[in-house]
Amino acid sequence: MKIKCVIIDDEPLAIRVVENHLSEFQNFEIVKTFNNPIEAIPLLEKGEIDVLFLDINMPKMNGLEFAEIIKSKTNVIITTAYREYAVEGFDLQAVDYLLKPISFDRFLKAVQKYFDLHV
Repeated sequence: MKIKCVIIDDEPLAIRVVENHLSEFQNFEIVKTFNNPIEAIPLLEKGEIDVLFLDINMPKMNGLEFAEIIKSKTNVIITTAYREYAVEGFDLQAVDYLLKPISFDRFLKAVQKYFDLHV
């Protein structure tokens, strides 16, 4: 069974990094990527997404605000360049908090945390 993912980040390079890291795992499927979190709401509300890779600092809506809205709908792994939001991320019960630039080793640990919680 594939683990369905969505990536939300306003930086195309950051999306590509997560896509490249996920390509190393056969059991992950990237359903869609978004530059704007608001556009992802209809897809996430269907409840078919297993994990969301979410940036924090984005135009229109902060990733933490967005995580608060959808927190019961999917698991969140935060991907950000900002250390100072880690406590808020874990208060929202994020699976993990990845600091950019995201190394593959650190990404692997986040994926393992997801598996430990859900498989």
